[in-house]
Amino acid sequence: MRIGNVDIDNKVFLAPMAGVTDLPFRLLCKEMNCGLLYTEMINAKALCYDDVNTKSMLKMDPKEHPVNIQIFGSEVEYMGKAAYILNEYPNELLDINMGCPAPKVVKNGDGSALMKNPKLASDILKEVVKNSEKPVTLKIRKGWDAGSINATEIAKIGEDAGISAIAIHGRTREEFYSGKADWNIIKDVKDSVNIPVIGNGDIFEVEDAVNMINKTNCDAVMIGRGSQGNPWIFKRVAHYIKTGEVLPEPTKHEKLTIAIRHLNMAIELKGEYVGIREMRKHLGWYLKGLKGSARVRDEINRLESYDKVKDKLTSYLEESLT
Repeated sequence: MRIGNVDIDNKVFLAPMAGVTDLPFRLLCKEMNCGLLYTEMINAKALCYDDVNTKSMLKMDPKEHPVNIQIFGSEVEYMGKAAYILNEYPNELLDINMGCPAPKVVKNGDGSALMKNPKLASDILKEVVKNSEKPVTLKIRKGWDAGSINATEIAKIGEDAGISAIAIHGRTREEFYSGKADWNIIKDVKDSVNIPVIGNGDIFEVEDAVNMINKTNCDAVMIGRGSQGNPWIFKRVAHYIKTGEVLPEPTKHEKLTIAIRHLNMAIELKGEYVGIREMRKHLGWYLKGLKGSARVRDEINRLESYDKVKDKLTSYLEESLT
């Protein structure tokens, strides 16, 4: 498929997730045939002030392209300036976050809080499009709450502002990740605009992706929580869409081998102290559902050295081969 002037190999995308979609995880998802990778949310204002930690989140690898950098903020000037700064980066696309439900984000009027203010949302969209040399995309939710379902309104505002695609998560901000995602709102957005629409919400199994496409006619699917500890889902979904064949689930050996690789990549990029701590959640996701994994996970969460964590995973891997 194509977004703006960017060709994308398939219609299975990685959702942007704070603290999750960093460089190591994106590279693993790309290896598993993910069509488009999104970065973690980048604070537009912090980027404008040349914040070191923010800039470190923008590290990319030639092997992971195409990449969509996602920025967030509610100040028109800084969002536009951030878009201009990112013209110098190697990402192919630029995404605007109007969907994040996190309290620390919405309390500042950012993320999904922008859906409550269509005029401000429009101003931000126009400013970012004006300043970006790359196609701009937008990620939204169904609305703020059950009393303000305005995804189609925001989608039309985005199209009028010149964005090239829109992703919609089928829940309101009030719902966070509870209940069941409303795929009907994805169809409503698809029917209301003439740009590509990316469906997001409750894709955990291969069949979920095809069911979403069939029900909503969306142009691509975006997988978030379903990819945690499971980068294989991109390869399996892309293969299923293309052939109708369901590839087997990864084995325990495959899961643990990738978990160890992921750990090594994180340590190499971020150092032992940060890497170990950030990998605990990932390792928990890889181990989930495996026999005896609760004990191993609890032990790993108490370890602070790379060697000890790797030894624990390696011994657990060796158990699976005996």
